[in-house]
Amino acid sequence: MSLRHAFAAAALIAAAAPLFASPSLADRGGHDRDGAARPVTHAATLKECGQCHMAFPAALLPAAGWDRLMDTLPRHFGEDASLPAEVAADIRAYLTANAARRGDTDTIRITEQRWWLREHDFRPQIWERPHIRSKANCEACHDRAGQGVFEDE
Repeated sequence: MSLRHAFAAAALIAAAAPLFASPSLADRGGHDRDGAARPVTHAATLKECGQCHMAFPAALLPAAGWDRLMDTLPRHFGEDASLPAEVAADIRAYLTANAARRGDTDTIRITEQRWWLREHDFRPQIWERPHIRSKANCEACHDRAGQGVFEDE
């Protein structure tokens, strides 16, 4: 290989490396270019999930997590969130099609995902504040969570 070809190959590898090394580039999943999770736009998901809590963006869990969550709706975190079969199938299809490409598949809790734990490494007393109430109450700290924006505010 000539020196010129070696430099060209090195330049190509250097230019492509960020695409493979950076999860924000290599694994966009259901995220927009700026890293924000795509907000939920699916009518059934907004209606059914949004009755009790924020309709979480699909990109916050991998497809396997959404499948497991949908399979356990009669025991949804202590509540019976059962849905008619056709509505559940519609929501499942939306969530899994827009899910994260990677993530912890052994849990259905967004708050147990490694990325979430890294971002929310706070003193336990934080979660006891009256306006927060729960780790799943994203909107207590992230004013634009419903739009998929979870930046520190």
